[in-house]
Amino acid sequence: MDVIAAAPSGPPGPVLTDLAPHAHHDRTVDIAVVGIGYAGLPLAVAAAAGGHRTRGLDLSDFLVAQVNIGRTPVDTVTRAELESVAPLLDATTDPSFLRECSVIALCVPTPVDTHGVPDLEPLLSAVRTVRHHLTAGQLVIIESTTYPGTTDGVIRDILEESGLTAGKDFHLAFSPERVDPGNTRYGFHNTPKVVGGLTAECGARAAAFYAGLTDLVHVTRSSREAEAAKILENTYRQVNLALVNEFAQICHRLGVDVWDTIAAAATKPFGFTPFRPGAGVGGHCIPVDPLYLVHRATQAGVPFRMAEQAQRINDSIPVWVASRAQELLTATNVAARGARVLLLGVTYKPDVADTRHSPAEPLAVELLGAGAEVMFHDPYVSTFSARGRPVPAGRDLVTDLAAADLTIIVQRHRMYDSELLAHARLVLDPSGPGTTAKGEYA
Repeated sequence: MDVIAAAPSGPPGPVLTDLAPHAHHDRTVDIAVVGIGYAGLPLAVAAAAGGHRTRGLDLSDFLVAQVNIGRTPVDTVTRAELESVAPLLDATTDPSFLRECSVIALCVPTPVDTHGVPDLEPLLSAVRTVRHHLTAGQLVIIESTTYPGTTDGVIRDILEESGLTAGKDFHLAFSPERVDPGNTRYGFHNTPKVVGGLTAECGARAAAFYAGLTDLVHVTRSSREAEAAKILENTYRQVNLALVNEFAQICHRLGVDVWDTIAAAATKPFGFTPFRPGAGVGGHCIPVDPLYLVHRATQAGVPFRMAEQAQRINDSIPVWVASRAQELLTATNVAARGARVLLLGVTYKPDVADTRHSPAEPLAVELLGAGAEVMFHDPYVSTFSARGRPVPAGRDLVTDLAAADLTIIVQRHRMYDSELLAHARLVLDPSGPGTTAKGEYA
């Protein structure tokens, strides 16, 4: 496996002098993964597939039970993958085994509150649990997204309350998760892993661990660069999605086909990467991760204005889509109040079951506020609500398409093909161009 150290310019990066595994062979569990959700379970499976005796730790009895009976609770791991490592992987809610492990990786959520302020409490609570069981020689890796300075700051401080010194008695590193639900081309093994250690030796130890699990490991100068890299990746997407979402609104006003325009620009073999507009930006990363750096930058007195503006633009897109929906209804002599509107796909991206920060929710809120009768269909979701208000699910999709005054494709799951959509009266598709055999298509 390839291990790449930090670039040579400036202060030298970690020197990887010892890449041999540091597993303690007298321990019954080699690897502990704290948090076995969408990011933690793929790591646990990869570790077990690499021959490590692995145990997941989670507060959820449901997640633990599912893993232990061989049923995957997340769509980032298949049942076949989980079953293939069953002899080396189990899960528990009891943290006492942590002292047995050579490596402890934390993959717990790092959300933001309703004001966009980072909520580190789930992560810090997990760190405090690790502190209670920390022993000399262990490697602690943080995979949860956070702002630069968290690992070598508050996390280090909490762990050192154990009486052990980071970088001397135990190793500490940051390695951001790079899980992309629904992506069948890139998984854990062929997605490069970024690693930043508290010290050069910490970085080397973490790189040695990941080198046995993935094809490429890139080591940064410290944990702060690794923390910043994850936020940069998602801010890049947030900003470019905001650009194309705002561009789509301009094209609509000027009578320009935005999809034909993007296709034309994408023929340029250099200097352009195509991004495509949609009904809004959702998921566990793009609407959240940039806010961590926005918060930290504001504290440092350096506003991150581009990320802030991109967030505002993308947050406004569901409102714009709702406005377009009302315009289309009016154009067909149907009042928004009482209109039957069907939302197709209420997850945050196509062909996944995750609804976190889905644009379908603010879109439904706007439509309900206008008096529309809203219902939804999604093959991956059985129940859906808009800020606490339940939205009814359709009973028969073909019948519902024919009965709806307007169908909005929020996420184009594979099943929503042109043959199926031909049953609809009127379709609004913010996610891409398409045609139907009959009816109107906007």
